[in-house]
Amino acid sequence: MFATLFILLYVAHLVSDYALQTDQQSDRKALRTAAGWRALLSHAGTHVIVSAVALGAGTALLALPLTLPAASAVLVWVGLSHGAIDRRWPVRWWMENTGSRSFYRAGGAPFVDQTAHVTALALAALVAAA
Repeated sequence: MFATLFILLYVAHLVSDYALQTDQQSDRKALRTAAGWRALLSHAGTHVIVSAVALGAGTALLALPLTLPAASAVLVWVGLSHGAIDRRWPVRWWMENTGSRSFYRAGGAPFVDQTAHVTALALAALVAAA
């Protein structure tokens, strides 16, 4: 069940981050303003909705034994972890404090950002499958 949950969450992530994220959300979600918080919350909300659809489809079509409490916990984690990572400062802090300053300056932040998102999804799938 872990692999199936992870794939469903990963596809939902790709759809939400690339197909459904607007330029405005991308440009503003890290701003420390009301507009920044609106952009971040709408983007994280998209992740929650698309992930809910993916988990619902997986449960209905693949007969996944995913309980409502487990699915709810996964969706809360998806929203919170995605929102935290997308503030951008956690990725910058990580890179500057773990020996990756040069990689950050060379444009490596998007790679570390996506690694953080995928790791969060793997943790969610692992806990839900346990």
